[in-house]
Amino acid sequence: MPAMKLALRALFSSLFAILSTAVGAGSQAAPPSPFGPVPTERQLRWHEMEFYGFLHFTVNTFTDKEWGYGDEDEKVFNPTGFDADQIVSAAKAAGMKGVILTAKHHDGFCLWPSQYTEHSVRNSPWKGGKGDVVKEISASCRRHGLKFGIYLSPWDRNHKDYGRPEYLAYYRNQLRELLTNYGDVFTVWFDGANGGDGFYGGAREKRQIDNRTYYDWPNTWSIVRELMPGAAMFSDAGPDFRWVGNEQGIAGDPCWATLNIAGRHPGGTSANLNSGERPGTDWLPAECDVSIRPGWFYHANQDTQVKTPRQLLDIYYQSVGRGACLNLNLPPDRSGRVHENDIQALAEFRRILNATFARDLARKAKLTASNTRGGTRQFAPKNLLDHRRDTYWATDDDITTPDLVMAFGKPITFNVVSLREHLPLGQRVEEFALDQFKDGKWVEFAKGSSIGNLRLVRGDFITTDKVRLRITRSPVCPAIAELGLYAEPAQGPGR
Repeated sequence: MPAMKLALRALFSSLFAILSTAVGAGSQAAPPSPFGPVPTERQLRWHEMEFYGFLHFTVNTFTDKEWGYGDEDEKVFNPTGFDADQIVSAAKAAGMKGVILTAKHHDGFCLWPSQYTEHSVRNSPWKGGKGDVVKEISASCRRHGLKFGIYLSPWDRNHKDYGRPEYLAYYRNQLRELLTNYGDVFTVWFDGANGGDGFYGGAREKRQIDNRTYYDWPNTWSIVRELMPGAAMFSDAGPDFRWVGNEQGIAGDPCWATLNIAGRHPGGTSANLNSGERPGTDWLPAECDVSIRPGWFYHANQDTQVKTPRQLLDIYYQSVGRGACLNLNLPPDRSGRVHENDIQALAEFRRILNATFARDLARKAKLTASNTRGGTRQFAPKNLLDHRRDTYWATDDDITTPDLVMAFGKPITFNVVSLREHLPLGQRVEEFALDQFKDGKWVEFAKGSSIGNLRLVRGDFITTDKVRLRITRSPVCPAIAELGLYAEPAQGPGR
């Protein structure tokens, strides 16, 4: 009998599994096919960062320059109260998810004791030559749960071999040092300032290079791929994310995540970097870099010129809110800390953002879509409200201009709308519009091109009991992951 019971139990289990599979199959629909270029896993992780910081800190902080010449005495670097935790805590309190440190700027001075040069913190009086800024910042990032990135300037106005083949070996050796001695790195930042006058080991001269070929970028990038495969790389030409084409932190409207990469290189053309290209051959989204002050390095005479919370909010909505990531520079002062004026501006900026996005009014809505893919719950409109990137509302393949109504039953008031696409399927929507129900009819209050990672539509306050999203142009069916409604605080510099 026990054997028979076991056999019957196994039979019933098998039948249940078959029936469950059949029922599940009947309630499922195939997801939409990807459209155009799509992001890699490392690019998806970078997109999720959205907001992180730059730390410009070197001999320039002490010489009051933006670009060091390369002849600076190592002894000028001597912060009187360097505090990595204060710096990283300031970034975290502002809502940043990581920081990028200028491990070496154009002056060639290294913030770590590189074994390949004497021009480093090892020969400074700071901590008796035993200090290591890279180590302290990276360790603090780990303690505070932030990601750590490095900037390593390709141009070096100090090194005697810059402009010659020998310099490449030096540069790559330093890249290896940074990628093997300081833990996980989320990004490596390469800029396009390449060649010009400098000290060059005492040879005060102008050295020009062909920035298309000199750095042999594919082989330089391969070092990052080998030693830190999860790190996303920045330059005018990627290969993972691109410069937005200005240093004001403003993305184009629209700002497509795609670009035609052929013929581009770091330090090359800025054409279409601000807007991206549609259709583009490659997924190469934009980063918006900007400093909280007029300069990238700390200057005492700029203490009263820190960007206001209102200015920071405007930048946020025109960068993160246009599908890019925002890289906001916080330059430590000569003590080796973030100045109090910068911290105060960031605190109010973050307070307003937190208050704005603390409550998603859309979660109260009853959703009605003109079409749902396969008529299944898998791609239902309710996926728009769960604040997850991996669930989304999609329509049947032949429905490319659907609409969706949010009904609230009573009036709500908002001034910010958030939209997000499901990026693994590519950037699909080309144009959209938003309507409010007013005086018994639908009235358009906003429209735009490009959604991508995040689209924040910010305007005047609207009071209504219904909101409608219309996809007005798309080459394929949409896949929308988020639709949210928010209200900025009534008081404060946000509006």
